[in-house]
Parts: sequence; C-alpha cells; structure tokens
Amino acid sequence: MLNFNAPPLKNTAAEPVWKVLIYDRFGQDIISPLLSVKELRDMGITLHLLLHSDRDPIPDVPAIYFVMPTEENIDRICQDLRNQLYESYYLNFISAISRSKLEDIASAALAANAVSQVTKVFDQYLNFITLEDDMFILCHQNKELISYHAINRADIQDTDMEAIMDTIVDSLFCFFVTLGAVPIIRCPRGNAAEMVAVKLDKKLRENLRDARNSLFTGDNISTGQFSFQRPLFVLTDRNVDMATPLHHTWTYQALIHDVLDFHLNRVMMEEGAGAEPSAAGARPKKKHRKTYDLTAADKFWQKHKGSPFPEVAESVQEELDAYRAQEDEVKRLKSIMGLEGEDEGAISMLSDNTAKLTSAVSSLPELLEKKRLIDLHTNVATAVLDHIKSRKLDVYFEYEEKLMSKSTLDKSLLDIISDPDAGTPEDKMRLFLIYYITAQQAPSESDLEQYKKALVDAACDLSPLNYIKQWKAFTKMAATPANYGNSGVKPMGLFSRVMNTGSQFVMEGVKNLVLKQHNLPVTRILDNLMEMKSHPETDDYRYFDPKMLRGSESSIPRNKNPFQEAIVFVVGGGNYIEYQNLVDYAKSKQGKKVVYGCSELFSAAQFIKQLSQLGQK
Repeated sequence: MLNFNAPPLKNTAAEPVWKVLIYDRFGQDIISPLLSVKELRDMGITLHLLLHSDRDPIPDVPAIYFVMPTEENIDRICQDLRNQLYESYYLNFISAISRSKLEDIASAALAANAVSQVTKVFDQYLNFITLEDDMFILCHQNKELISYHAINRADIQDTDMEAIMDTIVDSLFCFFVTLGAVPIIRCPRGNAAEMVAVKLDKKLRENLRDARNSLFTGDNISTGQFSFQRPLFVLTDRNVDMATPLHHTWTYQALIHDVLDFHLNRVMMEEGAGAEPSAAGARPKKKHRKTYDLTAADKFWQKHKGSPFPEVAESVQEELDAYRAQEDEVKRLKSIMGLEGEDEGAISMLSDNTAKLTSAVSSLPELLEKKRLIDLHTNVATAVLDHIKSRKLDVYFEYEEKLMSKSTLDKSLLDIISDPDAGTPEDKMRLFLIYYITAQQAPSESDLEQYKKALVDAACDLSPLNYIKQWKAFTKMAATPANYGNSGVKPMGLFSRVMNTGSQFVMEGVKNLVLKQHNLPVTRILDNLMEMKSHPETDDYRYFDPKMLRGSESSIPRNKNPFQEAIVFVVGGGNYIEYQNLVDYAKSKQGKKVVYGCSELFSAAQFIKQLSQLGQK
C-alpha cells in the first residue's frame, strides 16, 4: 500500500518516491504498532498527517489515504479533491466501502475536475490491529462500543446487539481475508460468541459463493501461508473465565499492562516520579512523560516478555554489566581518536584505515542502540518493581494462584483485605472477586457481610461484586465453574543477591515465585478442539464450515485429524495472561501455531471499571 499498491522492488537502488500518508485515528492505530517513523521514512513517507487536521496543499506530491469509509471521512476526501491538495490520490479503505459512498467520491472528483488524479481506490480489509506476530485486537478507538460492558448490559436492545456483532464480524472477516484462509469455526452455544460465529459463517459463505469477487480464490489464496491445511477458529466468550482478567500476574508483559499505562505496544511513564524528595519549600520537579516502544526488533523484549519478573530483573542486570564492559573499550578508543562528545552520526562518517578503530566505530551505533534498550528496560522494570513493592503484588499473585488451583491457604482472606499496607482498594477487590468466582460454595450470608464490611472499610466500591453475584447465579444454571488446573506456585526464598549499588533492583522483601505450567480455561478449550479430544466442556460446541455448500448445522466435525494452526478469539475482551498461556501451550506442542485475538485488550483496572458500571444499582 505504501508503495502505491505495487510490490516494492527489492534490487533497485532507486530513490524512493516521496509521498504523503493521510490516515484517520483508526488507520493510525493499525500502522503504529507495525511501523516506526524511521521505517515509514525509508519507504518514502515524508509526512504523515491526520485526515481531519489542517493540511496545507502540496500540489506536486502523491498522497496515500488510509481511512475508514465513514460519512465524515468521505466528505473530507471530497473536500481535498475540491481544494486540489495533492498531485494524485491513492485511496485505501480499511473496511470495504459501499457503492453509494464510492459514487459520492466520483461525483466530487468530476465536479473538481480531478478524475484523472484519483489514481487507485482499494478496499484493504485491514480492520484489525496486529500487536504481535501471534496476537491481534479489533480496535482501540471507540472500543467501548464493543466492550464487555456493551455486550452484557441488562437493558441492551436487539438492534444494538446486532450492531455490535456486525462490527466484530466485519473485523474478523478482514482478518481472514488478510490470512487468505477460510477457517473451520467452533463456538459454545447460547452466548455472544455463538452470535458472532453464525454471522461470520454467513459472511464467509456469501463471499465464497460469489466466484467472481471472492476474496478467497485465485491470486489471493496463493499468498496465504496456510494453504495446505485450514486453520481452526475457536470463538469463546469472556464469561467462560472471569477470574483470569482480574488476576494479579507475574510475567513481564502482563505486569506492564497491569500496572503501567501500556497501549498498542507503547508504555507511557512519568519520569522522576518520587525519586528524591525536593528540599522543603522548593518547587517540586516538573515531571516529564516518556514513551517507550516495546517492539519485535527489541531482542530482550522478545526473549523475556513472557518470563516471570524476577528473571527479567536479573537479565536486565546481566545486560547492563555486559554493556558496561563494552562501553569502557569504546570510550578508550574514542578518546584515542579525539572524539569525545561527538554524536554517532559524525563518527559513522569517519573512515579510518586501522581495522581496530573501524570495527569499534562500526559497532558504535549497535552499542548505542543496546544502551537505549537497556535503559528502556531498566526504567520500565524499575517502575514495575515499585508497584510490586508498594502494593505487595507478589503476595496477591501467590494467594490468587492458590485460590484458582484450590490449594490450601496459609493466610485468611480477611487478613489481606484488612491489611492497610497490602495494595490499593482495587487490588483487594480483585482478590475478593477471584475468591468469589472460584469458590465451590458461595460464602454464607453472614461471612459475605463480614467480607463486605472489610472491603468497604478498605475503601472498595462494591458494585463489581453486585454484577459478579448476578453473573454467578446465572452461570450456576448454565455450567460448572471453570477449572484452572492445579498450578500453584512455589516461593524460591527471598532474593539474596542485592544488585550492585548503581542499580535500582533491590528486590528485598519481594518473593521470587516460580510458575508451574498450567492451562487456563481458554487454553484448555483450544486444546480439546485442536486435538479433537472428547471433553464435556467442549463436546457441545457448534461446528461451522463456510466451505460446505449447504450450511448443514451438525456438530460432527468432518475432519478427524488434529489441527496444526488455530486462532482463538475472545468476544468481550482479552488480556496478556491468556495470551502468554497460549504462547506457552503452543511452544509445548511441536509444529503447532496459535494466534490469540480479542475484541479489546483490557487491564484488570479497566475490566473492574466495566464490571462496576454493570453492577451499579
């Protein structure tokens, strides 16, 4: 798309054509986790602007548009044509544009005498956001329109529900067009996931039936990597497992999402918050907000995002020590060359004959990049560690793991709730909800009153509990509570090694917990369906094959072989704990690929907020 919808030529050393990229907020969210500003510039994108911003005419430059085909976006494109902003227009729509809107653009182009300038119009079918090679979400803008709260409102109208389902299905359809594969769909009965499955099956079927315009035939399919075997698409509903999104977690990526401001692979942090108290009467230091991108190019991140936090802290420290040794060598060489204080740009222009200096100079940009990544992880990990310490998150994590795996508890729940030093009101509420959700027997009225009083004394808002009570009463009729495997964690003793003095990783008082592998409910459902196991949990799941001409509704799978590729999608929102659990599962099965998707990615705080809106009387 960025190369005017033609494959980029690899071997030519030609200058890229300079061009402008115009996107709306949706387009921005789709591109930002995938391409950095530098990568855009390498593709010849000199300017990238929001569609609805004040843009000056640049008459001799082609413009690539990447926008949703909404009413106001189309109006704005027509206005650009009238104002003759650019030399030529390449219009790329994130979702398919309707016939009538295309006609609006055509008549505007005619009126503005700009027909020849509208060079290409494309439906890109890219209405989803890829966060990792094996993870996607549907949207970031307006995500409250398809949120757990929106789907589970008591007063929802049928028409609203239809609209939510259509939005979700449109994005999933885009996802499969991009994959170039028609999946086999499985879903449970009687919830939102089933509604999505029925609509998606219909939409795929209609597209396959229209042989001339099918997006899954001919040229398109050859590009799909999954041509020889079709993927399994498992739709589940957030209500299958309500405890995991509330769980305090222990792996790096999930912790960042839980305690810091982390969206679309970018962490926002306050710099210098609470580092050293300023002298009495002095003005507090101004806080800078820093943003860090955690991307696939960052090897440390790729290796450790799923590791337990204490391992991450140790690895950051090791990287730092290795870097310092290398840095001293470079400093020495720089001073021999008389280059102290030069920026790396100037250094890279020097060509020196001595092999040693040349190799030191060529490794400089690499070293500086390494330094940047170490600083990034030191800052991020330190911020996470501050939260763990100040809120006793290790205690919460250990306790919840025991609740979820039904092991014996060494401390009463009331003690933690009433401990003023342990965590925020929200932490206490999360813990109590997990206890309430996973309990075999609901607590007696008198016990519940006692817990409620302790929660209110700890400044908790009880409205999420109201909702979970209704939810639990409803699910009791429907099914047995989810089983979380018998994981448990074992403490490894406190961190004995205090990191070196220059480091902030003093992990004293934080338990070093080691995770045992266990499958969460969503992973277990996937395993049953992927391996074709018979299990009461999934035997009743519906089966759709959009390629079968007659949509015969039978739950008898046609194929008896286990699947190699699967996509799991959670309607109503997902989280990094589930994602990580699936990644670990896929690693343990040789040659299997699993992709995780969800309608939105929420942190426990955002989930609690939705529950409390649902539970307000």
